[in-house]
Amino acid sequence: MPPISVLLKPASSLCNMSCDYCFYCDEASKREISSYGFMAETTLKNVIRRTLLRAEGSAAYAYQGGEPTLRGLDFFQKAMEYQRQYNKHQISVSNALQTNGFALDEAWCQFLKEHHFLVGLSIDGTEKIHNAHRHDKTGNDTYARVRHAAKLMDQYEVDYNILTVVTSDVAEHIEEVYEEYRKNGWHYQQYIPCLDPMEEGHEKTPYALTPEQYGSFLIRLFRLWYKDLKKGRQPFIRTFENYVALAAGYQAEACEQRGICGLQYVVEADGSVYPCDFYMLDDYRLGNFNQDLLDVIDKKREEIGFISRSRKIPEGCAACPHYILCRGGCQRSRDLDPATGLYHNYFCEGYRMFFDACGDTIREIASQFLPRK
Repeated sequence: MPPISVLLKPASSLCNMSCDYCFYCDEASKREISSYGFMAETTLKNVIRRTLLRAEGSAAYAYQGGEPTLRGLDFFQKAMEYQRQYNKHQISVSNALQTNGFALDEAWCQFLKEHHFLVGLSIDGTEKIHNAHRHDKTGNDTYARVRHAAKLMDQYEVDYNILTVVTSDVAEHIEEVYEEYRKNGWHYQQYIPCLDPMEEGHEKTPYALTPEQYGSFLIRLFRLWYKDLKKGRQPFIRTFENYVALAAGYQAEACEQRGICGLQYVVEADGSVYPCDFYMLDDYRLGNFNQDLLDVIDKKREEIGFISRSRKIPEGCAACPHYILCRGGCQRSRDLDPATGLYHNYFCEGYRMFFDACGDTIREIASQFLPRK
């Protein structure tokens, strides 16, 4: 068994915020059971026990939601105990937390620092842009409180990056966003394109991102980043780092930039397992860690053809000169062509714009900093 990657939903789809574009709210609404409540400690124990005893080399545990901190700090302290108890082979274990930051306080920061968590903090650009789509349960603004969480993590020296959902607003104002992040000292950044509600078409919401907007966003952000790269002060932007790695002949560490879905165990609060965070739907359920062994779960993944499906791309896509970098994009952004049974990425034209404009520069950077093996 290779290294294992596990993503847990300790609080299912429960959240203390209400974001207009939340993809998991959309997913949960399309299941028979929208929320499984809080994960029991017995389930947590079974997840860690079944995975950690089988992993070789390393095991990575990430906690997401909904909002995972709603489960409480005691739950996470218990997770650390179980990891110590079941790490019989003394392999490397890492932990990460994706949070909206709304509940982070001094106690949380002390814990995160002590146990070397990498935190992803969700912030969408400037205060105005963030507050346009990220509200609390009564519709109030949230930026100030999340900004306070970032300052607390700075104070406690918690490792964190900023995760930004690229809505049409973020795309339009990326220069302002980039400068805001620089001013705040946020040197580690991730940008993910906003997803349309699953199987409901495209461009039907106020926050929807068009392929052309996404392409323009990538070009403008890359040029800002490259300008700083030449001065030796560029932020770490995950997307660009992965494209440079691909251009240098390495594999991207981000699954959405590999083109083929990876081997993951995504666990709902009741112990149910799914192959991907974007596909936690009833039809994709692989089993349950409270009853099933990993072999049973892995067999179900093969039976439903989840990974093989991501290989079904049009011939024109594979023949595209940009494919070596694009890889067809994330499966969640691909639309099925019923006539061919193949999937075409909705953001294709945006990627084409970006690589037409910046592909040569990416390859130039790769040849300079990451020579091909």
